[in-house]
Amino acid sequence: MEKILDALRAIVGDAHVLTAGDLSAWELDWRKRARGKALAVVRPANTAQVAAVVRACAAAGVSMVPQGGNTGLVGGSTPDASGRQVVLSLQRMNAVRAIDSANLSMTVEAGCILQTLQETAEKAGFLFPLSLAAEGSCTIGGNLGSNAGGTQVVRYGNARDLCLGLEVVTAQGEVWEGLSGLRKDNTGYDLRDLFIGSEGTLGIITAATMKLYPMPAAQLTAWAAVPSMEDAVTLLGLAHRHLGAGLTGFEVMGQFALGLVAKHFKQQRVPLYEDTAFCVLLENSDHKSESHAREQFERLLETAMEDGCVTDAVVAENLQQAHQLWHVRESIPLAQAEEGLNIKHDISVPVSLIPEFVRVTDQLLEKAIPGVRLVNFGHLGDGNLHYNVQAPADGDAAAFLRDQEENVNALVYDSVQAFGGSISAEHGVGSLKLDKLEKHKSPVALGLMRAIKRGLDPDNLMNPGRVLRI
Repeated sequence: MEKILDALRAIVGDAHVLTAGDLSAWELDWRKRARGKALAVVRPANTAQVAAVVRACAAAGVSMVPQGGNTGLVGGSTPDASGRQVVLSLQRMNAVRAIDSANLSMTVEAGCILQTLQETAEKAGFLFPLSLAAEGSCTIGGNLGSNAGGTQVVRYGNARDLCLGLEVVTAQGEVWEGLSGLRKDNTGYDLRDLFIGSEGTLGIITAATMKLYPMPAAQLTAWAAVPSMEDAVTLLGLAHRHLGAGLTGFEVMGQFALGLVAKHFKQQRVPLYEDTAFCVLLENSDHKSESHAREQFERLLETAMEDGCVTDAVVAENLQQAHQLWHVRESIPLAQAEEGLNIKHDISVPVSLIPEFVRVTDQLLEKAIPGVRLVNFGHLGDGNLHYNVQAPADGDAAAFLRDQEENVNALVYDSVQAFGGSISAEHGVGSLKLDKLEKHKSPVALGLMRAIKRGLDPDNLMNPGRVLRI
C-alpha cells in the first residue's frame, strides 16, 4: 500500500495525505453510528488533482469514498473497517467560481459550505433557497450527492431542481465538463441527473452551477396550532390558494416533538404547543412588500380559524422573532438526541394520505411496543416526515435501539410502502438502508440502477457498498 500512498502524496502533497493521528472527523459519521478505518484521507485542491487521485486509485484497485462536510445521516460517506479505502475529502475545493447575474446562476466548487453559498448569493442581491439544519457545515457537493431537500422544497424543489450543471470526475479519472448553466439542453440523456442523488457511487462531483432567484421584498413567518394532521393538510391547501408561489415553507411538528425542545432547551420559548396535537410553521415570501405579505397571512389565518383547522396562531413581528420560531423547529433533532438514542425515519407519502398513514402507523407501533413515543415532524408541504421513534419513558434507550430497530423499521417501511411512499425522502440510502432498498424498490428499478452502476463504474471503486449491493 505504500506505493499508492507515495503516488497520492506526489499528486496532492505530503500535508494533504493523512494517515496518522486522530482521523475521526473523516472516519466517524455525524450520528456516531458508523466508524471506519481509512487507508488515507486525501485532500485535493482542484479538479485536476481529483482526477489524478482517481486514476491512481483505479490503477491500484483501491476504492474511494467521496466526502464533503460528513454531515450525512445514513452512513454514506465514511470508510469501511478494512483500512483499504481512500477518503477523498473535497473540503479544500470551496471556491465560488462565478456569479452570472443575467443568467441567475452561480458556479461553485463541491466543497463550498452551503451557508457560504447562501451568504455570497445574498451579498450579490440574490436568493439561493436550499436551506437545512446542517447548512453551516454541509457542502454543496454532498447536498447534490444526496439530493438534499430542506425547508423550502415546497416552493423551490430539492437540490436536483436547483442545479443547472455539473463538473464530474468519472470512475476512470476523466473530467466531464457540464457547467454550461443552460436551462434547456435536449441533447440526449440527462447525465446531470444520473450523478445527483447517486451518493458518490457513479463519479465525484467537483463543481456545480446552481440557480439563483431574485431576493424577495419580504419574508414573513407564522406559527399555527392545528388540532390534527388532517387539519394541517387542510391548512396546507388553504395556504396554496391564498399564498400561491409565495408559500416557501410549511413544516409540521407534533406535540411530543415540541415538548422535547421545551424540556431540553428551556431558554427557548415554544409557542402554542401544550394544548394542541400539532403546530405548523409557515413562511410567506412576497415580491411586493411586507405589508402585502402580512395582509395575505392575516387573510389566510382568518379563513383557517373560521374553517376550524387552526385554533390559534401568531405571526412574527420581525426577523428576530422569525428566526426564533425557525430555531425551535430546527432544535427538534437535537432535543431528541438529548432524550436518548432513537430510531430515525426519513419517509415521504403523498400529502393527501399522510393523516391516514400517521393514524395507522401510530396504532401499529403503540400495539407492538406499549408506551412507545413518536417524534413526528417534517416538511409536510412536500410530503416528507421525519417519523422517529423514541423508547418508552421508563425504558433503556440504548437497549431499545439495539433490540427494536429492525422490528420498528420493518413496521414503518411496510406501512410506507402500503401508502405508496418512499423509505428515503431526502437523506439518501447510504449503507444504513442498503438492505431496505432491496426489499422496497421494484426489481425492475434495481436492475436498471445496477446496469447504470456497472456501466459507469465497472470495477465498483466508487463508494462501494452504498445505495446498491453489487
